[in-house]
This record gives sequence, structure tokens and C-alpha cells, in this order.
Amino acid sequence: MPNPGSMKIVLKGLTKRFEQNGATLGALEKVSLEVREGEFVCLVGASGCGKTTLLNLIAGLERPTEGEIVVGGKPVKGPGHDRIMIFQEAALFPWLSVLGNVEFGLRTLGLSPRERRERAAYYLRMVHLSKFHGSLIHQLSGGMKQRVAIARALAMEPDVLLMDEPFAALDAQTRDVLHQEMQQIWGQTRKTILFVTHNVREAACLGTRVILLSSRPGRVLQEFKVSYSYPRHIEDAHIAEAAGLINQALKSEVEKAMKAEIGDEWDLEKRGVLPPPGFNLGGGI
Repeated sequence: MPNPGSMKIVLKGLTKRFEQNGATLGALEKVSLEVREGEFVCLVGASGCGKTTLLNLIAGLERPTEGEIVVGGKPVKGPGHDRIMIFQEAALFPWLSVLGNVEFGLRTLGLSPRERRERAAYYLRMVHLSKFHGSLIHQLSGGMKQRVAIARALAMEPDVLLMDEPFAALDAQTRDVLHQEMQQIWGQTRKTILFVTHNVREAACLGTRVILLSSRPGRVLQEFKVSYSYPRHIEDAHIAEAAGLINQALKSEVEKAMKAEIGDEWDLEKRGVLPPPGFNLGGGI
């Protein structure tokens, strides 16, 4: 069982710069963050603030320019089974069945065929897809595909789930269902989850904490604790209230990002571009 007092993810002075057309582009700058075991932490910020880059660094898919990443007390030097990414696109194998997709990664763990099948079936039950174990991927809806991707990640039994806007491409009704299911899954497994989203209400609905990153280069600008009990619904009044507070802080960062991209003369207020209060300024609804 998770130990809620221990630190699962520790970032110290994390900086990432990219070389682009002979120039240096700063994606992240001196990011320091601690995530306790069993926490559900959501990352929000203006487009281009480095949220996805941060996940990639923790996953070991990229190396930091400076700083240190420690997961489970060990420095991150590359990808590992203890950290699994779930992307916006499910990235499933179309020639395999639902069960085959969930089983696929388990081959690397040295499990027997029976053990692989039993574990895959267990996590398919968790995401309510047992009846579709023999289906092919093209026969599934978008939401069902993401459930398969979640089951595949859970089957590896990682310490940390890194989720990069996994529900962004889905319709509102499907997102609502998956928000409820994600809360149930987290309640059952108590995995440490770092969840990137542009949807501020989604962050307030799912997370125990919401971390706001500044405009590029991304820094930890502010932290919001969401202490409401679970289960939560995205339309709950207290979720809307929490999202409103986060949006107030996010508003200036979105304006900074727009001015940096379009020019200092850009005045969002006068041009009437800013959405009404409570609208998700980071993208999505």
C-alpha cells in the first residue's frame, strides 16, 4: 500500500532548453516540485509552458539540461517500468485484440502466458471492458480506446502514472464518464498520478493539488490544494469555484504567452479576445 508520508517524485532545479534554428529555447527553468506517494497532482498552464516536456523528463524520454529528477528515491536516468505514460492518443496496436493490447507490455516483465492473461483481465474489469476483451481496436469508441490505454498502463503496475491530456480529444459526455472512472481507479489503486490538462475544471475535479506553471519558460508559479471529498463532478459548484480561482491566476499567464507570440502591442482586453470569467483559458471547456 502507498505510504502517504513519503515523497514519490522530487524535482530539484529542473531546467530544459532546446536548440532550434541556431537559437536556444527555454522550455522549463528551475522547476522544483515534490509529489507525495498516492497523490493525484494536475499540471495546468498556458500553451507552450512546458507541461508535456516536464512529463517527458520524468518518464526518462528526454534528459534535463540542468537539475535532478528522483522517483522512488532513485535518480531518473532513462525510461523505466516504474513510470508509465498515457498520451492523448491511445497508441494501441490495431492488429491485436483489446486483451492482446493490455497483455503486450507484460511480456517484458517475464510473466507466464497465464499470469499475463490473468493480470490483463483484472485491469480490464477495473476499466469496465471485460465484455470487449476479444474486440479489435477499430471496433471501439474513443473513450473505450482510452480505457484500454489506461488498463495497459495499470497492468504494468507502475509506481507513477504520467498522463498527458488523455481526455482532451473526447466529447464532453465521454469525458464526464471517464472523470468518474478515473476517480474510482485512483481510489482503488492509490497510484501516484501526474496529470497534464488544459482544462482547469478537469484539474479541479480530479486533482488533490493543481500546480500552475508560468508562461515559457515554465516555472512553478502557484499551487492550489483541492480538499473537497471524492467523488467529484465537473459541474459541482465547489469545483467551479476552485476552477475560477485557478483561472484568475492563469489569466495573466495566458496574456503573457499571447504577447510573447504575437507582440507587446497585443491587448487582449481591448480586442475582446479574452473569454468571460470562469471559462477555461488554457484550452478546452
